[in-house]
Amino acid sequence: MLLMDVDGVLTDGTLWNVPAPDGTIFETKGFDSQDGIALQWLSKYDIIKGVISGRVSPATTERARQTKMTFVYQGHTEKIPLLEECFEKSGISSTDTCYVGDDLTDIVCFKRVGFAVATANAREEVKAAAHYVTEARGGQGAIREVCELILKSQGKWPEILKHYEAL
Repeated sequence: MLLMDVDGVLTDGTLWNVPAPDGTIFETKGFDSQDGIALQWLSKYDIIKGVISGRVSPATTERARQTKMTFVYQGHTEKIPLLEECFEKSGISSTDTCYVGDDLTDIVCFKRVGFAVATANAREEVKAAAHYVTEARGGQGAIREVCELILKSQGKWPEILKHYEAL
């Protein structure tokens, strides 16, 4: 199972406040297309995915739908109960779970999973608590990098390359 934070992980952390025609403001964010296809590859192999985010955003809801995420938790900075709910509902152990984060609220998750990953743009304390730090920054291929690591560790990467005639 792959669980992750959103802002600073699936995005670069930038939040855009865009005016609507009626004068209200809505928030949106940008996602990396290469992260998106890599998340789709995980679906091909029935690898469960999810997000646990402190912010609530319709853009996150849509991205989770597009990438077929099983778990979508928004508006929660206390992540432990949600992490434990993911273990319980999925039947996947904590040791078979990867969590990707970038900020202090993610460290508690790191201590409860088998593979803790910090993005290149993560706070130094988060990097120190991680098993692995990505070369890519959040929103700029960090999740793609993690998905490739997962697929390679499971021996599935050659099949992806063969499918795209890259082998």
